[in-house]
Formats: sequence, structure tokens, C-alpha cells
Amino acid sequence: QVQLVESGGGLVQPGGSLRLSCAASESISSIRAMGWARQAPGKQREFVTGVIMDTQANYAESVKGRFTFSRDNAKNTIYLQMNSLKPEDTAVYYCNMHDGRALYWGQGTQVTVSS
Repeated sequence: QVQLVESGGGLVQPGGSLRLSCAASESISSIRAMGWARQAPGKQREFVTGVIMDTQANYAESVKGRFTFSRDNAKNTIYLQMNSLKPEDTAVYYCNMHDGRALYWGQGTQVTVSS
């Protein structure tokens, strides 16, 4: 079972940046799919970005051009670089990974964009 731990959330002003990290408990080199989702208060969890195997990351239209997915296999960690943050980006952000047998989620990290 893969355990995921997110970090890097916090309070940031509109226009600011944050980088989220998601550390996996085992090697991610063979993970089939991975990505990030978010859930704002009173809303359903929504897709933010994801990759399948070694394809390019896909992004939700609302974050395209502002958010960037990356991975470091040596550190078993994936990242979400978030730039030009807007108040509507406020949410709990979750990383996820699918190893071909099951889908795993982290516990979430809060991102608040406010002046």
C-alpha cells in the first residue's frame, strides 16, 4: 500500500506562488498514474493535473498556464508549482497515485489565497 504525504500549503496573497510536495512511501518509478486534485468548501473534489505513465501532464482549464506538475523519481516525490494564484484557487489539495491495483490519496494540504 502506497502512503502519500503532502506538504507546502499555506496562506498566500493573490498573485503569489506556492509549491506543493507529495512524498510517497515507496518508489514511484513504476507508478502508472499520478496527479493532483482539490476540494473547495462546499464543492466536490475536482481534477487539477495528472499524468499517465510518461505522457505529458494534463491540466484543468482553470489552472492551465499557471500550475505545473513535476516529479523526482529519486526522491519518490511529485510536485505542484502554483503561480499567479487567485482566491478561487483556495482549497484543500490532494495528491493521488495509481499503481495498477489501487488508487491512493494523501491527507490533503490547505491552500488559502487571500489578501
